[in-house]
Amino acid sequence: MNVIPRRVGVIGWPIAHSLSPLIHQYWMREANLLEKDYEAIPVSPNELVDFLEGFVANGFVGCNVTLPHKESVFSYIKSHGTLNNTSKRLHAVNIVVMNSDGKMEGRNSDGFGFIESIRERAPSCLPCEKAVVFGAGGSAYAILAGLQDCGVKSIIIVNRTRERAEKLIRDLDIINGMVLDKNEIDYATANANILVNTTNLGMIGAPSWKEGFGIDPTKLVRGLAGDASVIDIVYTPLQTELLRVAKKQGLVHIDGLGMLIHQAIPSFEAWFGICPKPTSKLRNILEEELRRRGSFG
Repeated sequence: MNVIPRRVGVIGWPIAHSLSPLIHQYWMREANLLEKDYEAIPVSPNELVDFLEGFVANGFVGCNVTLPHKESVFSYIKSHGTLNNTSKRLHAVNIVVMNSDGKMEGRNSDGFGFIESIRERAPSCLPCEKAVVFGAGGSAYAILAGLQDCGVKSIIIVNRTRERAEKLIRDLDIINGMVLDKNEIDYATANANILVNTTNLGMIGAPSWKEGFGIDPTKLVRGLAGDASVIDIVYTPLQTELLRVAKKQGLVHIDGLGMLIHQAIPSFEAWFGICPKPTSKLRNILEEELRRRGSFG
């Protein structure tokens, strides 16, 4: 195997649950690189600045960034490095790259990962007339931007806090966006081509749709277009309550694992100059790990 004089990894708090090491270590084996050089690194919010300031001295050439650090890393690099246009637009970073000029660069591939996961499973779904997005948190920013860039003509956001959703539309300048609440579900989902859950509803340890939103997910999918795609970015469990009812109705149902895999591709390519492939073998490895953890569904 080749010895690579570089460290890469993923930072977060907590981080033990992350599947990113399995993804990158698989690609590193495929590329004949030392898989041990990709690490899962627990970094608390109080330790983040020290970690970034010691980045080069500790041998790092790049890292992935997950919760809760995406916005904080953006702010740090805004003052100490450079940001690509996507990260500037989203005010969040999930990839750090050390450039040849010695400057730290922040990038964001979350929207790319989301759109590619749809194109992999339902290539004819984009562009489309109407998409409905549940939630207005950090993940929603990247997903809304991706849908907008793909030419979706009408985007509806349904969120428990209307003000937060309206801010999202303003921040991204979504001229074709609309905010509705749960009392307008039937209108929101009628003949929609895409429905996306960006919230934690249905995640292991989080409220169900009924508990957290006061609605049965069957109601969410029953008015969708017959060829609609239902996407849940949650992948613990992999087979969520929302995806189960979408499958029962015969709709295309896309879990969060595809987004996770595809968003990892740009970082691997940036660090190693190799564009990896999202193979079925890799997906099987991740699914097996979720089964081992009791998170398959």
